Amino acid sequence: MEISLGELADRLAVPLRGDPDARVCRIASLTCADATGLSFLGDVRLRRHLEQTRAGCVILSEADADVCRVPVLLSDNPYLTFAKAAGILYPEPAIVGGIHRSAVVDPTAQVDPTAWVGPTCVLEAGVVVGPRVFLGPGCILGEGVRVGEESRLVARVTLCSGTHVGKRALLHPGSVIGRDGFGFARDGDRWVRIPQVGRAILGDDVEIGANTTVDRGAIGDTLIGDGVKLDNHIQIGHNVEIGENTAMAANTGISGSTRIGRNCTIAGAVGMAGHLEIGDRVHFTGMAMVTRSVTEPGAYSSGIPAMPSADWRRNVARFRHLDELARRIKQLEIRIDTMNETTGREAT
Repeated sequence: MEISLGELADRLAVPLRGDPDARVCRIASLTCADATGLSFLGDVRLRRHLEQTRAGCVILSEADADVCRVPVLLSDNPYLTFAKAAGILYPEPAIVGGIHRSAVVDPTAQVDPTAWVGPTCVLEAGVVVGPRVFLGPGCILGEGVRVGEESRLVARVTLCSGTHVGKRALLHPGSVIGRDGFGFARDGDRWVRIPQVGRAILGDDVEIGANTTVDRGAIGDTLIGDGVKLDNHIQIGHNVEIGENTAMAANTGISGSTRIGRNCTIAGAVGMAGHLEIGDRVHFTGMAMVTRSVTEPGAYSSGIPAMPSADWRRNVARFRHLDELARRIKQLEIRIDTMNETTGREAT
């Protein structure tokens, strides 16, 4: 949509330096924007582009404003202000209530008149769909599923039986919520499936990425707190609990019955063992292997960064000798301690 800079500044509650009647209608980078484009500076490495940008307006901090030759919106947090501005310029389409003729809806399902049920959706017995919910094409809602108001299932989302989704949730294509957890018991050389009788419960304002899966609980429920953001291709095991406003990047796997606190960040490809306790405000960097509980707030890392192949091959060859080196060091420490004791006795 097109909007004047004056109105945009008012809606964002930030100061404007420039013509309030100038108008922008799209988001663009500093280097590609024209007079209709809104851009922002969130990385100091791109500061050099401010003098040449042709953007209609730039969102930036007070410290960078003097360098910019076009109108600016001043913000203490340019990235956050940019996110809000993008939401204004690219609003979600209004939900028009109704049920597509190709959808299959059980007679016992309750669909609010303001909700949209898209093509080839399937709603089984006892489903409850709240006001202004959007169910995109191919979504499947199993028996007893509940979806809170203004939630959006983009396409091909599967909510297995008993799953609850809170308000204003956003579930991207291919996500599967409430599938059976990975539970088996040994019977000799065979595996016997353990029935998974819990549910998956998603709070309000949760976002689930494409092809991410959240398993139902084995006995109790899997709980995803309010404001949790899960990226694409994440696996959440059965009976996991994730606290409010925790964010998790792609390709991460959380094993069953692990509890993660509030306001944590978990970077890409982190692997987390089961039955762990992770406290509030704990931050794991990419590819961390988490095998023990972590209760103290802070940043934690593991894994080995990339290095030249020749260096890596030499280090791998040395890994084989670590035990031997540790034993030799221990022997040397014992000999040094013995020599020090002997020297001390002779000195007295």
